[in-house]
Amino acid sequence: MSAEYSWIAICVVTTTVASAEDAQRLASSLVQARLAACAQTEIVTSHYVWQQALHEDREWRVVFKTLPDALQGLTQRLRAEHPYEVPQLLVRTEQCLADYAQWVRDGVDS
Repeated sequence: MSAEYSWIAICVVTTTVASAEDAQRLASSLVQARLAACAQTEIVTSHYVWQQALHEDREWRVVFKTLPDALQGLTQRLRAEHPYEVPQLLVRTEQCLADYAQWVRDGVDS
């Protein structure tokens, strides 16, 4: 027997920072401001070219869950508070179950 599910769109915004402190600061700030319902942090290793030099650095990825209507406010504030000169700001739309989408709605002011 298959269950029917109602799928709702939410936005997932990802960035990286150089320290656990910056990751925690951004995560707390945007969740407290109700621009994101949650933020997850994890350690990653990034390989990239910056100013003509190859780098391999440990960074912290921060992933925010928000509503499409709150996306502009979240990305503006994230850009303003981000410590990098050129921050990675990636946005994708994901489909989630209606009850999770309601939880996100309850945590975000849009």
